[in-house]
Amino acid sequence: MSAQALFSDAYRDLLDGPLSHWLNTLPQQLDDWYSHALHGEFKKWQKLVEKLPAINATSLDLVNSVTIETDPPITEYQQKFIEGLLRQFMPWRKGPFHLHGIHIDTEWRSDWKWDRVKPHIAPLAGKQVLDVGCGSGYHLWRMRGEGAANVYGIDPTQLFLIQFMAIKHFIGKAPVHLLPLGIEQMQPLKAFDTVFSMGVLYHRKDPIQFLQQLKDQLKPGGQLVLETLVVEGNENTVMMAGERYAQMRNVWFLPSCDALKVWLSRLGFVDCQTVDVSVTSIEEQRATSWMTNHSLADFLDPNDRSKTIEGYPAPVRAVITAIKK
Repeated sequence: MSAQALFSDAYRDLLDGPLSHWLNTLPQQLDDWYSHALHGEFKKWQKLVEKLPAINATSLDLVNSVTIETDPPITEYQQKFIEGLLRQFMPWRKGPFHLHGIHIDTEWRSDWKWDRVKPHIAPLAGKQVLDVGCGSGYHLWRMRGEGAANVYGIDPTQLFLIQFMAIKHFIGKAPVHLLPLGIEQMQPLKAFDTVFSMGVLYHRKDPIQFLQQLKDQLKPGGQLVLETLVVEGNENTVMMAGERYAQMRNVWFLPSCDALKVWLSRLGFVDCQTVDVSVTSIEEQRATSWMTNHSLADFLDPNDRSKTIEGYPAPVRAVITAIKK
């Protein structure tokens, strides 16, 4: 299989739509990515995805969950065979997914995050949507469930692409695509109605540049939905963690909600609003049989869960919405 074959559905959806100018750069980028991907685990994983049986879904729920079923149900043998293949793609971090009676209990209850975000987003029906740092694509399917015309996720992690491909195998053809790119590889498309970025900002060494890159993907009047770690404080409060934050090495800047709104305003966004602030609980992020590594409970002070193991404030996440002028 070539990159052209792997991403042909995405190219087809782009060809006749408002994002056709993306095809000026995208095919060459994905060809380059594919030539490197074949030297790692990707080729092995791809062969495993190809072993997944073809099952026609008779019921698909993307509005309340990501649930795929068929009537009559598949056999216990088929369930065990599919589950055995899907477990080859562990750890599963974002979900959960329900596939023909198989419950992929992921580390994150991403459905809880979606429930917090959903009331505050502009209607997605008929819209062009981008999710930057989309992981395995759980939220892409929920965005489609809200009626988005085309949903594109970008994330450079190969395992996430494989997990997405496995889920899409059972859902079938849909205008939902995950492309293995980072935001720095994106040309300024200026064509999306809504751009989501959830759980990425604090991983960026230059958060202002990252916010500008998100803005460059929106068309005028488009909505940015930004979810990130924050700290308490005023418009001048920004915390920079030391070598680790909650055992993560790649955490840089944690602003207050007010400081983050100042950043967005300076970049030309308007109507910047904090629409949700939530403490991350050990019920929302935890180890499971599908993600057996350490998780949030291991990263908090065992004697004071309001602090990380390093002594910083425990994770608090906020959702900020803003409009591109």
